[in-house]
Amino acid sequence: MVFVVKNAPDVQRDPQVATYEQPLNERMRTFLRLEFLYQQLEHHVEDDSDIATRRAVDGLLEIGAILTRGDVRSEVLKELERQADVLKGFAANPSVDHSRVDALIRELEQTRDAINAIGPHYLQPLKDSEFLSAIKHRSAIPGGTCEFDLPLFSHWLRASYERRRANLDVWLNDLRPLCEGVKHIMWLIRQSAVPTPYTASAGMYQYSIDKQTNCRMLRVTIRNQHDMFPEISGSPQRFTIRFLNCSDINERPVQTVDDVPFELSIC
Repeated sequence: MVFVVKNAPDVQRDPQVATYEQPLNERMRTFLRLEFLYQQLEHHVEDDSDIATRRAVDGLLEIGAILTRGDVRSEVLKELERQADVLKGFAANPSVDHSRVDALIRELEQTRDAINAIGPHYLQPLKDSEFLSAIKHRSAIPGGTCEFDLPLFSHWLRASYERRRANLDVWLNDLRPLCEGVKHIMWLIRQSAVPTPYTASAGMYQYSIDKQTNCRMLRVTIRNQHDMFPEISGSPQRFTIRFLNCSDINERPVQTVDDVPFELSIC
């Protein structure tokens, strides 16, 4: 496992490098979707425009919809415990930064405690909100949250940003511990693998994974390939990566005939 400084300043994304992720089990699919929605929600919450607030509410409802399918809270708690156990296993390794490992373990324990504190019925306040329920019901209809459909929603969107933000924070308080837990988990999973260089012969690469390997997610990184992207399919035992050319979005992508260098992380 590689450890980096989690709270380091963001670096500018390199336009020459692109990384694509592929989950290999249902838990990772759920976690990646939650992370994706939570990132958008955090972005829109900070924007004081009414359009951004509308998008934040959409994200809030989508996250709630995912969390109502199965016991996601239990899955997150199990994964936090598993990650903590993995980190504790590094305690005997003298080459590891023990202060960093201890800090990561404390973060996981604090996140676990926060999730335990919200209890198993953490979604009930959102379900009981008539305001959010009305928006959720109308959101199933294209354009269903227009002003004439939901005048109360439009009235609220015209309120001050401070008022809207206060309401959003109340709703988010019920979801934030779980979403933060997913963020911690996904960061650690990404850090668990070192990128390894490979070459896809004529644009295709196949790989069989050892049955003893706990493979949950793939990360494929390509460099200086502006018109190319990977199509990944497979399971925790084997997978295939095909590199497709797409120089025009109006044309169907086709597999390249060239050898493609790439980096693969098996997480």
